Amino acid sequence: MTTSAAVGRTGPRARVAAFLHRHARVRLSLLLSAPLAWLGLAYLGALAALFVTAFWSTDTFTGDLIRTFTWANFQDLVTGDVYRTIALRSLGVAVAVTLIDLIVAFPMAFAMAKLASPRAQRWLVILVLTPLWASYLVKAYAWRVMLSADGVLGWGYGLGATIATLSYLWLPYMILPIYAGLERLPSSLLDAAGDLGARGWRTFRTVVWPLSFPAVVAGSIFTFSLSLGDYITVKIVGGKSQLIGNVVYDNIGAANNLPFAAAVATVPVVIMLVYLAAVRRTGALENL
Repeated sequence: MTTSAAVGRTGPRARVAAFLHRHARVRLSLLLSAPLAWLGLAYLGALAALFVTAFWSTDTFTGDLIRTFTWANFQDLVTGDVYRTIALRSLGVAVAVTLIDLIVAFPMAFAMAKLASPRAQRWLVILVLTPLWASYLVKAYAWRVMLSADGVLGWGYGLGATIATLSYLWLPYMILPIYAGLERLPSSLLDAAGDLGARGWRTFRTVVWPLSFPAVVAGSIFTFSLSLGDYITVKIVGGKSQLIGNVVYDNIGAANNLPFAAAVATVPVVIMLVYLAAVRRTGALENL
């Protein structure tokens, strides 16, 4: 019996377990292999296909794809004044939404993290998350009703309506990262700043803002990227305004020009890469 048990303990399964126990890197690689494979195929593979398609063209008469390398789509983007205007407009909307959400979210997150009781914090987090449980379209159409001439606000449709609606939609994505960052901020630092004679603004400028900046960067990545590529809100409340997402949508649908749509879709990807490179140089991403 003792010999049989010893043999069982040294079987293939036991040897594999012992090997993985001794080699932590191999164990980690096996654990991450499936998620990384999915990321590489579904996400990076889709981006690669998008980039390749941007260098194709479409037959004017048949609408068939011509899989021949060409710079024509990017030349149209660079030389066309209308596309430069749309790209700059989309960038301005994304910046405006990010700034509005930051102005609204920071005091809310600070009150949640430093002023509310632990029990109240849990309820406030639930309240912030509650809008995310509702459908995107329901919230967008609710703003359409409020912004209509007969609605509560009566602003009408256009860029202002688009910025207001997107600011509402993405506000939780700014509040939660800032709240998490401020929650990690020791309250003793605020007390020490007050004891040393620093008033509210100086405490914010020298203590709160530098230590919460990585959390602000995390929130801005969400609001900026989501606003930059959005097209549904513009369709609902944007009036005659056009953003990058609408150009992509229209060229896939009515125009049936997938290569040009792919070329336009690379614009927000490039903008986000530039933005991430810029914030990385500040060191904010390393401290997230």
